[in-house]
Amino acid sequence: MSLEPTWSPSSWTSKPVAQDVEYPDRQQLSKVLSKLGTLPPLVTPSEIERLRYQLSLVQRNEAFLLHAGDCAESFDACTNENISAKIGLILSFSLILIWGARLPIASSSSFFSGYVRIGRIAGQYAKPRSSKTEKVGDREVLSFRGDNVNGLDIDDRTPDPERLLRAYFHSATTLNYVRGLLTSGFASLHQPRDWSLSHVRSPSLRNEFENIVEGLTDALDFSRTIGQDSGASFEHGGARSTVGEVDFYTSHEGLMLDYEQALTRECPVPKSVSSISDEKAYYNTSAHFLWIGDRTRQLDGGHVEYFRGIKNPIGIKVGPSMKDDELVRLLDIVNPDKVSGKVTLITRYGAGKVENYLPAHIKAVKLSQHPVVWICDPMHGNTLTSSTGLKTRHFHTIIDELTSCIRIHSECDSRLGGVSLEFTGELNDEGFSVTECLGGSMELSEEQLGLRYQSFCDPRLNFEQSLDVAFLISKHYKDERRGNQKGTEKDVLFTELSGKASK
Repeated sequence: MSLEPTWSPSSWTSKPVAQDVEYPDRQQLSKVLSKLGTLPPLVTPSEIERLRYQLSLVQRNEAFLLHAGDCAESFDACTNENISAKIGLILSFSLILIWGARLPIASSSSFFSGYVRIGRIAGQYAKPRSSKTEKVGDREVLSFRGDNVNGLDIDDRTPDPERLLRAYFHSATTLNYVRGLLTSGFASLHQPRDWSLSHVRSPSLRNEFENIVEGLTDALDFSRTIGQDSGASFEHGGARSTVGEVDFYTSHEGLMLDYEQALTRECPVPKSVSSISDEKAYYNTSAHFLWIGDRTRQLDGGHVEYFRGIKNPIGIKVGPSMKDDELVRLLDIVNPDKVSGKVTLITRYGAGKVENYLPAHIKAVKLSQHPVVWICDPMHGNTLTSSTGLKTRHFHTIIDELTSCIRIHSECDSRLGGVSLEFTGELNDEGFSVTECLGGSMELSEEQLGLRYQSFCDPRLNFEQSLDVAFLISKHYKDERRGNQKGTEKDVLFTELSGKASK
């Protein structure tokens, strides 16, 4: 990798840093960062390189990327029930997509072939804010910046360095539990026969979804009948994976650069990806995948400076404020050698703006010959405030942006490689899903938002709404695979489900 001028894990400190946190106790911060620098890595270079390889498959249209999870994790939500629910929803979602797209089994080492799963989990504890302070009642206090900075309680808003240590240990605990789940048969439990469709109010939608579930169930039963879950193993890219296990990767926004620097280690590059003897590189070992947010992607800023030097695959949020030439210059900085699988562009325009910006961005990147993965974040550009004062999103605008992205990529001789969603499989004490986004096949109304609104950050799709999205994407790729692009069946399904949300 060519790094000019000289890069180091701390070279970002010479640049202006957006969204920086001001700690009153700098001495305590130094102690915490020194401790973090001695703690074990959370992920390994081999895992990171395996993800980069799989993202190169997405780039070549041989796999599909699902990037999903919470807007921001909380320490209190680090429980076995919540973690199991998140992972279970991601597995269910990807299983539905597999049924529709039928990507080739050679695309991945895992049983759920052709799909790359990256969770917003085990480290997504920080959140950017538009203002350093906020008004709570009649008090102006420091803004809540996430559990790794300060507390949600208005009397706990002073940034505390000890929270960085707590974030590390909560991340380690979460990752350890996820690894245990995925090597103990948990993936095989999330079968279509366990999904309830009682929330689907439209008879035609329920019929369509039941057809997909029936087809999935028959296919999995057939696989068992011919012995495809008998414990056989596949080998690919130097890694082995047993049928019934899946590859799963962690991610978070690389917002807190002090924390990221402390967990950046110079490590030997795995021999499976390096032809140079004893080659070393810097890996961020806090997560497999990190992304630069729309508020921290300044070309001369500290975040871009840090990200240009790590070997991890990275994401870049691309919104309406991104100029065409700025996007290309950013790619030149973070991936000068044009390494395949290195950069994922996460577009987040808003349903009403995607037509104005995405085509030009695609054209600029194609002309630059930079290899990228394109994925759609249909969540962040479509947030609004309900009449009751709650932040929410309409399901129909989420679907509108997603379907527009699919169509525009096709028209531009490009291809959407994946989706980035904020969703949760969490249930409350009574066993009900959260109520944070409007619409979907359950036709959630504004009056129902307050029933089980649990997010302290941005609104998330619940389990039922998330499966709605999965069914729709699966249906699209199934129709595409069968050459039914000009048929009306797909359009009716999208229009009906999208329309339910707008009532």
